[in-house]
Amino acid sequence: MSTKDFLEKDYYKVLGVSKTATPDEIKKSYRKLARKYHPDANKGDAKAEERFKEISEANSVLSDPKQRKEYDDARSLFGGGFRSPGAGGAGSFPFDLGDIFGGADTSAGSRGRVGDIFGGMFGGRTSQQTRPRRGADVETEATLSFTDAIDGTTVGLRLTGEAACPTCRGTGAKSGSVPRVCPTCEGTGQSSRNLGSFAFSEPCKECRGRGLVVDDPCPACSGSGRAMSTRTIQARIPAGVADGQRIRLKGKGTSGEHGGPPGDLYVRVHVTPHPIFGRSGDNLTVTVPVTFTEAALGAEIKVPTLRGVPVSIRIPAGTPSGRTFRAPGKGVRRKDGTNGALLVTVSVQVPAKLNGTAREALESFRDATAGEDPREDLLRRAKQT
Repeated sequence: MSTKDFLEKDYYKVLGVSKTATPDEIKKSYRKLARKYHPDANKGDAKAEERFKEISEANSVLSDPKQRKEYDDARSLFGGGFRSPGAGGAGSFPFDLGDIFGGADTSAGSRGRVGDIFGGMFGGRTSQQTRPRRGADVETEATLSFTDAIDGTTVGLRLTGEAACPTCRGTGAKSGSVPRVCPTCEGTGQSSRNLGSFAFSEPCKECRGRGLVVDDPCPACSGSGRAMSTRTIQARIPAGVADGQRIRLKGKGTSGEHGGPPGDLYVRVHVTPHPIFGRSGDNLTVTVPVTFTEAALGAEIKVPTLRGVPVSIRIPAGTPSGRTFRAPGKGVRRKDGTNGALLVTVSVQVPAKLNGTAREALESFRDATAGEDPREDLLRRAKQT
């Protein structure tokens, strides 16, 4: 991505969002477009692959608050053409971005672009194009079972993105040849242009800012030194990850250029529901049926846990349906090594069928409690309203 691209490309338009779009809106649009134009879904479609590169480039800038601010500031500054006082102190003259940057296509990163532009305007010398460039961050998704999300797991992730061309190993030169130092800029990647009171440093047109000239370009990457590649990595997902959580894996993104460090990989986790257990923060939840007599007379019941070893819960006499009890240490593992609780909610079950003995017993209970009306207070309060 060149400095000229950084200023002239409308990344908001590429992602189909407004300039005031929130990070979530940018992320949602990127995911939708990335799925549509992903090389795996459009095998052999060069246009789709190029579109995917544009989308990834736009997202790498707009998803990073610092890079997005630099991008917005630069486009705001140069959006209407930069104007500066003339040599005689009167009037002004416009600069065209094509004149300033000479149509260069470098592999400079977005960080520090604005500072490099001003450094070049006032006679400064910069080698920003040949500095190490950090690789782009990559985002992907992974779906885990409920148990794996609680206990942690290792998953294989298949990633597609730009990397050094495997054919030429990033040199851009055909096998059996090597790039040579650019004779125009002597390997700096920069050339200087004097415009009256100002001196501009710009990417060298001969080598396009690389500092090297490729006489016999690699047929696989056309001399760019970069190519789309697919790789599979093993990623460790920590214990206790929640549905929708974003995990950062440092150094697992796109490889850097000119010796720069790789970017980071961000994994958005999706957790499939469990048929029995739920989750509330660091606690697990479960609903357990109990009989009417257990709730009325009290009982000690066995409750399942996620790891298969039941625990005993004491239900006191007179427990109403819907009451929740805690089983400490049976929940989600926290970062400090401790565990949350298992929250057990009891649900009093009403028998669908009764045999003769059971019916007689309940009828006797009904007669013994005939003087009690659980709705008496409700009816009284209703009359008062």
